[in-house]
Amino acid sequence: MTFRNFINHFKKAVGGKETDFTSISIKKAIFYLSIPMILEMVMESLFAVVDIFFVGKLGVYAVATVGLTESVLTIIYSISIGLSMAATAIVARRIGEKQPDAASSAAFQAIVVCSFFAVVVAVLGVVYAKELLSIMGGEIEVINSGHRYTQIIFGGNVCVMLLFLINGIFRGAGNAAVAMRALWIANGFNIILDPLLIFGLGPIPGMGLEGAAWATTTGRGIGVLYQFYILLNGKSLIKFTMRNIQMKLSTIWTILKVASGGMGQFLIESASWILLMRIISESGSVALAGYTIAVRLIIFALLPGWGLSNAAATLVGQNLGALQPGRAERSAWLAAHITAVFLGICSIIFIGGAGFFIGIFNDDQGVIEIGRLGLTIICLGYIFFAYGMVMTQSLNGAGDTRTPTIINLTVLWGFQIPLAYILANHFGLGAVGVFIAIALSHSLHAVVSTLVFRRGRWKLVQL
Repeated sequence: MTFRNFINHFKKAVGGKETDFTSISIKKAIFYLSIPMILEMVMESLFAVVDIFFVGKLGVYAVATVGLTESVLTIIYSISIGLSMAATAIVARRIGEKQPDAASSAAFQAIVVCSFFAVVVAVLGVVYAKELLSIMGGEIEVINSGHRYTQIIFGGNVCVMLLFLINGIFRGAGNAAVAMRALWIANGFNIILDPLLIFGLGPIPGMGLEGAAWATTTGRGIGVLYQFYILLNGKSLIKFTMRNIQMKLSTIWTILKVASGGMGQFLIESASWILLMRIISESGSVALAGYTIAVRLIIFALLPGWGLSNAAATLVGQNLGALQPGRAERSAWLAAHITAVFLGICSIIFIGGAGFFIGIFNDDQGVIEIGRLGLTIICLGYIFFAYGMVMTQSLNGAGDTRTPTIINLTVLWGFQIPLAYILANHFGLGAVGVFIAIALSHSLHAVVSTLVFRRGRWKLVQL
């Protein structure tokens, strides 16, 4: 491929022209889907890093507050991720079957269900913000100075949940470019508002940590408004008209059935991260801050990998709908190999400059040392992460959310948590023990997921 051809294909990928991904070459399909998905995840990665950069200027307690709040929110967002997973699988299957109206109807039902959960979460989070920080092991200074941040983030969670859910709908339909633009708009506003609301501008005083929360809520809200504009303007494959915005209990039941596996899958994974955070919090706010920054950098590289994984999920779902299971399998393997190369390069860069990267966000030597160790150790398992991510998402794209849930339960709760606790406490390794457990468990997770995918039972799932 010449450079000019690459640019032409790149423009087509980000342009959002709807394509039948079940008939073009697999390489082109992965390219057209993954480029906007990777750019979408790059922006999410950039936001995560920029956000913690500005918050890091507010001190250790501010970073610890963000870490604790996000740990609890990962459980909440598991609901939207599970629903998004179900929506992606069902929408992709209907699109592969050439039933766009049925795909649009499923999208509407998913949004209604997600909105209900988001309102309930908002009320509980605002009322019990201090209790949540306390349960997570936050020091009294963290609770007193950070509970307002937690309240604002929880109160505005409907924007975050809908943003990711609706992007899952667009990805399932193969319109990854719209999902990319929605997240770029949301996080673009977020990045601009972060320093303005945190530190202020001229005579306008900053709001400190609360400003970061308002920046997130406002930016994500603008992104959701853009998504609804696309859904309502009637120009996309997924669109809301009077015939498909009616409640259909049978469709809702199908969504909940598939989503339950996805929710369970990510609840298990999220809960494991919370328990790891709880173990590290025993070492104090410095260790917690170092861990939070290291994880943000880990996510910075993983999220583009998730872009490729999401491309694999879409192709698996659409090709199964088009009765092409062999093509679905080949798509997943190619996406996995590409992701492994990408994360392998990232691991070399992070391991070589771990201390430098952590030091960008906080100049406390204790934080830098903990973060350096975390980044180095976890990155040793990065290539395994690639196969675990793609194989798991491919199973999800087929609608088999139950199998990854079982894998997560066995590996993360049955292996990772006990190992982290034993290494941290009985062997006196503290945070380093947790980092070792993360690297080993996710490597094991990749091996198990790959073996399960090769068995091929996911090809028989009916939606």
